[in-house]
Amino acid sequence: MNKAELVEAVAAASGATKSTVAEVLRAFEDVVVHNVAQGEKVVLSGFVAFERVQRKARTARNPQTGEAIQVSASRAPKVTIGSTFKKAVKG
Repeated sequence: MNKAELVEAVAAASGATKSTVAEVLRAFEDVVVHNVAQGEKVVLSGFVAFERVQRKARTARNPQTGEAIQVSASRAPKVTIGSTFKKAVKG
């Protein structure tokens, strides 16, 4: 399911217009991205959690040459699936 199909499905399930659903989805994405970028965790209990994690600097190996290289510290997004969602998918 892509974004357009998601908008259609939510509009059909909620009775809202497609344009309203698309606007709300876009606003949801903006709020989540903004808050996670600021270091805040965003949680939809039982469904999903979004957060920013700090990765430490480390030494890695170039797989072609075997040469050791330094990988600098970085920030990365992390998404954790909630227990309710996991149970629904597992059956």
